[in-house]
Amino acid sequence: MLENQEEELTTVRVQDPRVQNEGSWNSYVDYKIFLHTNSKAFTAKTSCVRRRYREFVWLRRQLQKNAGLVPVPELPGKSTFFVGSTDEFVEKRRQGLQQFLEKVVQNVVLLSDSRLHLFLQSQLSVPEIEACVQGQGSRTVTDAILHYAMSNCGWAQEEQSRPALLPGDPRPGCAGLGNPQGLSCLQTFPHWSDFGMDDAHSDSPEEPAEPLGGQREPQ
Repeated sequence: MLENQEEELTTVRVQDPRVQNEGSWNSYVDYKIFLHTNSKAFTAKTSCVRRRYREFVWLRRQLQKNAGLVPVPELPGKSTFFVGSTDEFVEKRRQGLQQFLEKVVQNVVLLSDSRLHLFLQSQLSVPEIEACVQGQGSRTVTDAILHYAMSNCGWAQEEQSRPALLPGDPRPGCAGLGNPQGLSCLQTFPHWSDFGMDDAHSDSPEEPAEPLGGQREPQ
C-alpha cells in the first residue's frame, strides 16, 4: 500500500482592521494577519501579527527584488483621495491584502524569502527584519520566529471583541495562550515613523511625516 501523504495547506486571513492613534495627525489603519499551516516551509504552524499597508508595500518591493523574473502579486492600489466611506475603502483594501498574501504563500520561490516569514510570523519592524536577515540582529530568522511564537503572541486565537482603544493605549496584539484579553504583548512599535512615506515609490522608512487632511486615504 502507498503511504498516505498529508497535503500541505496554508490558510492566511487578513482581518480586524483597526485605527491606531485615532484622532491624531499620525493615525493609520493596521490589520491582523492570521496564519495556520501544516507546511514544512514555515517555522511556526500558527501565528498572528498586525501589519499596516505601508509594510505590505515594503514586503512586495523586497519580494520583487529577490524573485528575479518570477512575478509578484499586486497589492490593492493607493490613491491620494477616495470616494465613498472610509469603512468601504478599508474593507476593499483588506480584501486586496488577503488576496495578495494568499497568492504569495502559494509561490515556492517567494516562500524562500526570509523577509516574508519574519513579516508573517514575527512583529519585528521593517528595520529589524532587515537587520535580522542580514545577520545583524540578536537572533537568527528562525530564532526570532520561535521567540515570538513562544511569547504567546504567535499562538493566536480569535480575538474576543473589546472596546476601541483610546489615544495613547498600547498597540493591540493578537490574543494568545495565556493572554486571553489579547492585550499587547508585542515588541515596541518601530522607533521610526513611517506615516508619511510614499507607499508607491519610497524605499526609505525615514522620510518626513505628513498629516492627514480632508478625505485622504487611511494609511
